[in-house]
Amino acid sequence: MRRVCQGDLGGLAALFERYHRPLYQYFVHLSGNRDLSQDLVQDVFFRILKYRDTFRGDASFTAWMYQIARNAHTDSLRKRRFEVIPGGADAKEFEIPGHNEAPEQSIGRQQELKLLRKALDRLPPEKREVLVLSRYQNLKYEEIAQILDCEVNTVKVRVYRAVQADRT
Repeated sequence: MRRVCQGDLGGLAALFERYHRPLYQYFVHLSGNRDLSQDLVQDVFFRILKYRDTFRGDASFTAWMYQIARNAHTDSLRKRRFEVIPGGADAKEFEIPGHNEAPEQSIGRQQELKLLRKALDRLPPEKREVLVLSRYQNLKYEEIAQILDCEVNTVKVRVYRAVQADRT
């Protein structure tokens, strides 16, 4: 990120290569919409470039980037609040590229992924988000606290409650 802050836009390409897939997965888990997720990833990298002067090295780049992603998602929700998006995510959105399985395993995995998507869809957005950040993006509670602008203990409680809500 230092290179990008200094005006070297080649550094943005390196950041894109490293982070576009995790961001895409984050958005798919939140929205269930592949096309929207791709658009949001592009928007995040545009915003990283636009707001590069606001990055301070005292926080992790990942936390800063996910805060931008969170804002992009919120802005998208505001713009689309009156739109009707047909259907949710299908299991293919969660497939791991190049993952070779026997047909029986693939069918079982697809069924599990559909159940996962339904469980995530039932959660309120704030619980879904904290669960996606902690369990699917594998962020540390400290990073999630920076993203959500709250204390680490608050994040722990939110994750616990989201997991408990998912089990009911």
